[in-house]
Amino acid sequence: MKTAVVTDSNSGIFQEEAETLGVYVIPMPVIIDGETYYENRNITAEEFFSALADGKDVSSSQPSPGEVLECWKGLLKEWDEVIYIPMSSGLSGSTQASMMLASGFDGKVQVADNHRISVTLRQAVSKAALLSKQGLDAKTIREKLEAEGPLSSVYLTVESLSYLKKTGRVTPTTAAIADILNIKPVLMTKGEKFETCAKVHGLIKAKNTMIRAVQTDRITIFRDYANEDLWVGVASSCINPEETEKWMKMVEQAFPNCHTYYDPLSLSVACHTGPNALGIGISLNPEYKD
Repeated sequence: MKTAVVTDSNSGIFQEEAETLGVYVIPMPVIIDGETYYENRNITAEEFFSALADGKDVSSSQPSPGEVLECWKGLLKEWDEVIYIPMSSGLSGSTQASMMLASGFDGKVQVADNHRISVTLRQAVSKAALLSKQGLDAKTIREKLEAEGPLSSVYLTVESLSYLKKTGRVTPTTAAIADILNIKPVLMTKGEKFETCAKVHGLIKAKNTMIRAVQTDRITIFRDYANEDLWVGVASSCINPEETEKWMKMVEQAFPNCHTYYDPLSLSVACHTGPNALGIGISLNPEYKD
């Protein structure tokens, strides 16, 4: 069985790397003043963050049904089946929309809703790619991904709540007070909505809080796994690369025996977090076998 693996760019995987991994990526659109752009296609990260700084109307959107269908139909000319792994249904409506589209393919297209985003979505895509190489069909891959779905956590902090205010996730008053007092929220998700798990003063405390949270997950949720069985991913929307490097080094020092890696936050996620957001996620090594 030849199964094509498809994801969206919220995984932090973009076209050039996708070709190396043997997977396919549907770019997530961002809307700026009514115009649609696609990361690494017709807009750069620098141009995107410049638009945010200029106060332009910036929002995210789902891939168009036409683009999704075109991708699947093209792949089915070369592959027997398709496994599509989009951003979590708890954070986007694209999963449900994709499931509706997949219903017209007689089971040849399977949509996995394993509640992942960013660095943990990459892990799921990597797992699917390995299973595909082993000859598994799309339905079996979907079932394995969804069964493993709860074994992940993502933590995030943002520089300013003003962007979350725009999406209605916090009130304008809360955002203004937090920014004045330099209060950094630490948000957590296991694939559903992001929830506030801590509020601290300053970026250093926010970083340490996120690392401690993942360390707690390591000895609770992942207590039955060896360090080599775990992936710890780092994400950011930092404009200054040095800030990303500092964050990466902190995580590497905190988890020296786990596989650590970095992904940029996709622009469609950065619409909501704004610039200079930092994230960390933990999940299983894709090569782990039950």
